[in-house]
Amino acid sequence: MTGETRGRFPWGLTLASALVFVLLVTLGVWQVQRLQWKQGLIARAEAVATAPPASPVAVLEADEPEFGKVALICPGLATAPFVELQTIHEGQPGVRLISACRHPGYGQTLLIDRGFVAETISARPPVAASDEPVELVAQVRTTPAPGPMALAAEGRRFFARDNAAMARVLGVEGPVAPQTLFALTSSNPEWLALEPSAPPAVFSNNHLGYAITWFGLALALAGFYIALLRRKLTPPRGEERPN
Repeated sequence: MTGETRGRFPWGLTLASALVFVLLVTLGVWQVQRLQWKQGLIARAEAVATAPPASPVAVLEADEPEFGKVALICPGLATAPFVELQTIHEGQPGVRLISACRHPGYGQTLLIDRGFVAETISARPPVAASDEPVELVAQVRTTPAPGPMALAAEGRRFFARDNAAMARVLGVEGPVAPQTLFALTSSNPEWLALEPSAPPAVFSNNHLGYAITWFGLALALAGFYIALLRRKLTPPRGEERPN
């Protein structure tokens, strides 16, 4: 490297380093924002876990209904038609029974996950027309869209949650709520094989570590750039910087 080349200011390196530095800092700030959002989500989940159940209107029409508990009435739920969702519960294969519910006074049909039935049990609750009210406590959870690799339903047997498709199979007419309500109390308390439950609220919260990584890389880049710049602009021994 000649003294003339060595003493020239590296504009290209500076621009590239600045762009990468801004990108790394932006990623770090984004992870800090995600950390704050995740901490708020965890706090909300913990708060609603101890809160008393409210009406479906109060919970489902709130800004953030996730994890809220509702107390509702489902006419005929104990003998309502159901679809089965293939799943694993606490390491055991089986199905979850999902039925439609028209809570009095709420405009949308609700899909109720009535609970888990182990694969070793072939019996099912009876299906018959009934208006017998069933009082239920349930937890509201967002229903994720089925992934591109999800298997297609086979009749009343589903392999991924799909509220619209399940509602069609159940013969629901009119709007269907996008959430799933997981029963916390049993629609069929006399049938012990049905285990009502909601999925555990599991959160991965690694955002602080990610933020530290991005900010650390930004600092390392800045240090590397400064060292390289000093080396590039410092003339070799025995050479004087031209006037």
